Amino acid sequence: MNRENEELYQSKLTTAEEAVKIVKSGDRVYGGTASSGAYALLDALWERRHELENVTILGSNTYQYTPIYDESIDNPFLFNTYFMGINERKRLRAGSPVSYNSVHLSRVDLWAHDIAKPDVCFFEVSVPDEDGYMSYGPSGTALHKYLKEETKYLIVQVNRNTPYVFGEDNKIHVSEVDAIVEADRAYDDYTSGEPDDISKEIASHILREIPDAATIQLGLGNISIAIGYGLKEKNDLGVYTELLAQPMYELSLNGNVTNKYKGFMDGKTVFSFTFGSPELYKAMDHNEEYYAMPFPVVNDARNVAKNKNMISINSTMSFDLFGEAAADCVGWKQYSGTGGQSDFVRGAQWSEGGKSIIATSSSFIKNGKRISKIVPWFAPGTAVTTTRSDIHYVATEYGCVNLRELTMDDRARAMISLAHPDFREELTSQAKEFGLI
Repeated sequence: MNRENEELYQSKLTTAEEAVKIVKSGDRVYGGTASSGAYALLDALWERRHELENVTILGSNTYQYTPIYDESIDNPFLFNTYFMGINERKRLRAGSPVSYNSVHLSRVDLWAHDIAKPDVCFFEVSVPDEDGYMSYGPSGTALHKYLKEETKYLIVQVNRNTPYVFGEDNKIHVSEVDAIVEADRAYDDYTSGEPDDISKEIASHILREIPDAATIQLGLGNISIAIGYGLKEKNDLGVYTELLAQPMYELSLNGNVTNKYKGFMDGKTVFSFTFGSPELYKAMDHNEEYYAMPFPVVNDARNVAKNKNMISINSTMSFDLFGEAAADCVGWKQYSGTGGQSDFVRGAQWSEGGKSIIATSSSFIKNGKRISKIVPWFAPGTAVTTTRSDIHYVATEYGCVNLRELTMDDRARAMISLAHPDFREELTSQAKEFGLI
């Protein structure tokens, strides 16, 4: 940094304990999203818990440990999120007030401005560049721009391990913050092991629908990991995704991802947030091949559609006989969020040669009993994440079917064919009873 920016930086430098004293009772405090969490500041705020009342913690999908989210601890804080992640579910299990707003990630700016309305923001950032700009890191670009516009006070946690990520609206200047705290932390490894056999079988059906030179969007979970392994047989893939996960990084290392033929932002792996290994975060640092943009840009279906052969692959917790996907809650219990599923489902289908695919295993075992994930109707309280009018391809370990052009009775037959054999007779009887077939 030049002398002016260095002096400005030093004038705002303080400890986490001092910085969080700006928080007062009744405030709404943003603490982070996914792999960009300001944990030192959250920990310091935790130490003030007995001094404060009605403080709401805002954020989503932070996954490293902080006592604020510990489910075993009595907790005076309130919580609000646009997507239930690991830590939010911990607080929900503990009985804490956790409020959820159902918004598409393409409209997360509305959550920031109209719902979250933070009084104080904690951002984890990289060390400043020569011009005094700090990068929002692996996940902050997703929405920090909008939170910065809304908040009254902004405290940054400078972490030497945070990659400087290139992109759109991806940085903040030392002059724009109220306090600076230096707190280095290592990134936890957010990767999974070998996918299970059922996920591999599901992936085998989906991989037949993916051509060379396709542009890929993947979510989290075993199915995505299995697809990631399978894509190592494909060539000249592109990446345009809300989530940049470990399989995509490994495909880049393997030479499968070249980003040559996307037709939109060629040469760039485009994303909004990241979960992966420390090696992935290191690879992103000052690497022009990785390009981060906010959710409302990446998830805009009109931008998704600009990519050629856009293949969107997401998961769900269950399907009904219309092929509708219930991907974010079970009954009245909120589990995750609408996220960007609908954004990419629509954008992929508008893409030249594009496909939207939603997948799940056909059943699961609970208390020794097999339960079908394909049902005639959803349990009361279950929200439909992707409607029957938006559904394109659906997949289980028994196949991958294009539902888009099917009548409702043919859809029911197709969905029954994707169900576990133990439930096909019962589902057929129920479909007949209600006049579906």
